[in-house]
Amino acid sequence: MAKEHSLDITAQIDKQEMKNAIDQAKREVTNRYDFKGLPAEIDYNEKAKTIILVSSSDNKVEAMMDIVISKIIKRGISSKAVNEHSRESVSGGNVKLTLAIKDVIGKEDAKKIVKEIKSKKLKVTPQIQGDEIRVKSKSIDELQATMRIVKEMDLDLPISFTNMQ
Repeated sequence: MAKEHSLDITAQIDKQEMKNAIDQAKREVTNRYDFKGLPAEIDYNEKAKTIILVSSSDNKVEAMMDIVISKIIKRGISSKAVNEHSRESVSGGNVKLTLAIKDVIGKEDAKKIVKEIKSKKLKVTPQIQGDEIRVKSKSIDELQATMRIVKEMDLDLPISFTNMQ
């Protein structure tokens, strides 16, 4: 009897690596010459899944966002995990940029992934389980083909594959 294999498709990110990336970004902004004497705040709220950037102008906020994203990428987290949520003017003529962190696969995206997997007629059974998708098969090759299919979909999510057995 053949053993059944499985893998989980998730959008989870490593929260500790995210904290480390934010800390590195804060240090770089503090040490950069073009931010000397200017307001420059980076605030990471893990529970709300947001990163708030505050600085004196749109250009400075954009530079801070570039720094944050580059540090996130260096820490092995997909840049798709962060996207711009809102931008507004705040007191003192400063600009506040809120970045939203995506670390779950929404229902619509999960349905789209399952539909795409099923359309390829692979010998796998995908199931949506909360905010992840479990894919089962008797063949590891079929699971690897499933991984390729999901990667090629180019979703706006930080897709990762875990628990491959």
